[in-house]
Amino acid sequence: MRNNLKRQISGWCVGIGLGAMAVGCDMLDVEPTSVITSNSFWKTESDAEGALAGMYVQLRNNAVENLFIWGEMRSETLESEAIVGDNYLKYRENDLDASFGPTWQNFYSAVNTANLLLTKVPGISFADEDKRDLILAQAYAMRAYIYFTMVRIWGGVPLRTEPMEGYDPLTVNKPRETEENLFTFIKQDIDSALNLFPSEEFETGRNHWSKAATYALKADVYLWTARRKGGGEADYREALAACESVQQIPGIELLPSFGDVFAYENKGNNEILMAINFKEVEASNNYFDMMHISEATVTPDIEPDILATIGVGGGLMEVSPSKHLREQYAVDDSRKDVTFLEIYKTIDGQRSYYGTMAMKGRGTVISGVRYFVDDVILYRYADVLLMKAEAKNGLGMDPTPEMKEVRERAYGAENYAAHEFVNGSFEENDEAILQERLLELALECKRWFDLVRFDKAFELVPSLQGRSDPALLYFPIPSSVLSLEPLVEPNTGWPV
Repeated sequence: MRNNLKRQISGWCVGIGLGAMAVGCDMLDVEPTSVITSNSFWKTESDAEGALAGMYVQLRNNAVENLFIWGEMRSETLESEAIVGDNYLKYRENDLDASFGPTWQNFYSAVNTANLLLTKVPGISFADEDKRDLILAQAYAMRAYIYFTMVRIWGGVPLRTEPMEGYDPLTVNKPRETEENLFTFIKQDIDSALNLFPSEEFETGRNHWSKAATYALKADVYLWTARRKGGGEADYREALAACESVQQIPGIELLPSFGDVFAYENKGNNEILMAINFKEVEASNNYFDMMHISEATVTPDIEPDILATIGVGGGLMEVSPSKHLREQYAVDDSRKDVTFLEIYKTIDGQRSYYGTMAMKGRGTVISGVRYFVDDVILYRYADVLLMKAEAKNGLGMDPTPEMKEVRERAYGAENYAAHEFVNGSFEENDEAILQERLLELALECKRWFDLVRFDKAFELVPSLQGRSDPALLYFPIPSSVLSLEPLVEPNTGWPV
């Protein structure tokens, strides 16, 4: 996979730099001349802040490409038009095995840094106790988010709550924990985070966990357990309460224009609850580059108005928004042109289709070069509104207000009547909410998890139709992980 090995190695190295993944360090008999150890590092506020920054870098390592593979690639939203080749066909065909695919190493590097923060920060003297609490709250929220993401990808995974500061087989080698125990742990971490946040304020850029973002995470978790783990009414109520808590926090709104949510110059806007920060001087291009047309493939035959919209090229055009996805949008849906651009060319008066590129995540142009460094959004307010609609529907309540707010923004108040949501049965509302999430959140690493949560993957994903083994809804655990984790058993359903 594109640069995947380099990213995996990088993830391990970042962890090692913070004492995070010290596996293998005992292989060296030479005493290093300079090393950061727990005794020398965890002394000051600056040490804690440095480790916190490292934790977010480790999360960003997964946002370059992996979150897109896990959250979108296996769904029905993508296809390849073979402009530069197709490295992702096995995902879209749901023909997976343990020989390839992103691993959980970068995730565990971030988990370990969170564990270090939770262990070491209480012993550091802070001039402002609120600052300590804020760091601890973010560590709890990060750990909860990562375990929640991993349990949806692989099912049971090893539960590591102690920092790994040296090679200890009892700490490093762990079997897979049950999903039930993992969800109990995730929910406890969320509560710990919410109890520690000293205020409801966002940090600049909205790139760190906040109270609002953690409530959004809580809603996400409880909707999953309500539907997938038998949580039922009690968990739907927790999800609803979490969404309502988000709504009580100032500085959060649905932006009037859908396009403004994704404008590069408008990062950290009032609709964003949590996003992973990318900057041209700090990070490589993220996954949006694989859905954009490159300079090498732009030809004069492309229609001038489309060429003007494309602007400066860039990217790899490896995958594209699928025809199925494109056909879901009504002509008057303002989200359509913000989500994708269909490209046509005209030769000798004959118009022909060329391909489709994503319009979300187009990055910025600096000195004639396009950099795909949009922030990767984890949670935004429209997502919360649709989660609230889902929770209300699960409780037999009318989700019309939330659906109306999202659709009015999409179609405009003057056109809403033609797209009005009408409260119906649970099944009818559920179908409408899932469809609205598709239109609103396309290409934002949500679709695969939505399909699994709503129990629609086998029905709506073409390559899964006619199949029914629940084990196929998980990803295989890569062989590279199994070779490092002797107590971890592979996932059934896929070749090892």
